[in-house]
Amino acid sequence: MRKDKHAVDTTETTEITEITETVVRGHPAGGPALGLVTIGQAPRADLRPDAEPLLPGVRLVEHGALDADRFDGDAEAATRRLLAPEDGEAPLVSRLRDGRSVLLGHGAIVPRIADAVARAERDGAAATLLLCTGRFPAVRARRPLLFAEPLVQQAVAAAVGTDPVGIVCPHPDQAEDVSRRWAELLPGRVEAAAADPYGPAERVLDDVAAAARGLVERGSSWLVLDCIGYTERMRTAALRAAERPVLLARAIAVRMAAEVVAASA
Repeated sequence: MRKDKHAVDTTETTEITEITETVVRGHPAGGPALGLVTIGQAPRADLRPDAEPLLPGVRLVEHGALDADRFDGDAEAATRRLLAPEDGEAPLVSRLRDGRSVLLGHGAIVPRIADAVARAERDGAAATLLLCTGRFPAVRARRPLLFAEPLVQQAVAAAVGTDPVGIVCPHPDQAEDVSRRWAELLPGRVEAAAADPYGPAERVLDDVAAAARGLVERGSSWLVLDCIGYTERMRTAALRAAERPVLLARAIAVRMAAEVVAASA
């Protein structure tokens, strides 16, 4: 019998606790805390170098929606099938603890997100940032819960005006959905192209640069790296290739979260 996609596997509770303790101990005990909830697995070693300079004095509490899911040995194939998007569904893409990527469906991930948010709040988060620019239903929280998508979209809309915008997303199967969601918001023309931020390290900067260059050739005046997985190094690669302003989703979301934490301290 197939396991219910909406069920949260709690068999790895001890492992989650050990990971959380390691992450929290990496920052000073005092000061306000920001919960960082990834739809993949924590800790997000790829995020901290870009996030920490934007959050001085803030303790980071990291949790992942997939922290209790196994991606080792014989369990991996079954786990990936359990979490996979439905036929025809635009996938979500996130990062595992070991740096590999995973494709996810909304139905499987939403209850796991709620569990991760609750864990972050138990660890003292004054506010929690959901590290994904996908669209999600409301999630119950006792303290401010910030969804990256509206933070990024509203900031981009304020910056670009009526100019044509190129959106870089992780997976080709996301491009149509991403274009539609941004076109609902922006008055100017919207184009989308894919470049995997979790791909092979030796290729990822070139892939992002190529996507950015292609969008400019199609008429984009601004570019948006629309996934928390895109880094400042990737932004630099896009800037050099496209010679157009490049807005980075993770930077926008983290800056806004810093303001909310300051207001809650």
